[in-house]
Amino acid sequence: MSYSISDVAEIMGTSPSTLRYYDKKGLLPFVDRDSAGRRAFKDNDFNFLKVIECMKKCGLTISQIRHFIDMCMDGDTTLEQRYDFLDVEERSLMTKIEALQEQLDFIRYKKWYYKTSLEKGTENIHLLSDGTVDPQTQAQYNRALSECGDIHQLINYQK
Repeated sequence: MSYSISDVAEIMGTSPSTLRYYDKKGLLPFVDRDSAGRRAFKDNDFNFLKVIECMKKCGLTISQIRHFIDMCMDGDTTLEQRYDFLDVEERSLMTKIEALQEQLDFIRYKKWYYKTSLEKGTENIHLLSDGTVDPQTQAQYNRALSECGDIHQLINYQK
């Protein structure tokens, strides 16, 4: 089956101009043209488009994505290089996920901190006499976290 650029844009949830941009940047060497020179996408092209979309969402540059697509176009001689490329990207993504998880954990701790302060009507429940946060506050949160079945019940404040 053949798809127009508008069909593909609708199916992929993007715009025709984005697909034209990808083509201009060399990311769509697999796309055929019809007799009038219009792009004619095939069913298999969606696999490449999903790869491009995934890599873009992972934060790869157009140049990096083009390099990967070029390797794909070179066929079996680049299988190991493609695998290695994805292996490096997987490790990079896992590092980003770990960093984001740390940030999420801290935000959840702070939500609990403010929720419990709101429930008592004062932040003083977490402060020492000199105004600094009691070091036991984090331990209290960690205990509550280990005992809770639903993080959202622990951290979400009902107004």
